[in-house]
Amino acid sequence: MFKRLFSAALVFGAAAIAPPAMAQAVTCLPRDALVSSLETSHGEQLTGGGLQNAARVIEIWSSDKTGSFTVFITRTDGMACIVATGQNWHSSVPHVTPEGVTG
Repeated sequence: MFKRLFSAALVFGAAAIAPPAMAQAVTCLPRDALVSSLETSHGEQLTGGGLQNAARVIEIWSSDKTGSFTVFITRTDGMACIVATGQNWHSSVPHVTPEGVTG
């Protein structure tokens, strides 16, 4: 019984101090180099973005052809840091209710 309890404590203790499974290294490079790679290698184009604060712009690039997408933040020093990449991107059209129509 003691061996089982000790083994369980070791397993759960190791799991508690392990780094998170989702931890990923952030990749940063000059924005021009990143944009060139997204356009030529992945066929992605600027889909949208916005100002996060006075020092950061968030951009989303995607490809209608391959479904790939990349989200990155560009800093004032011209460096762009990739936040996320993925597949199966889809764009949605915002729902606009015509004037005078309710619901």
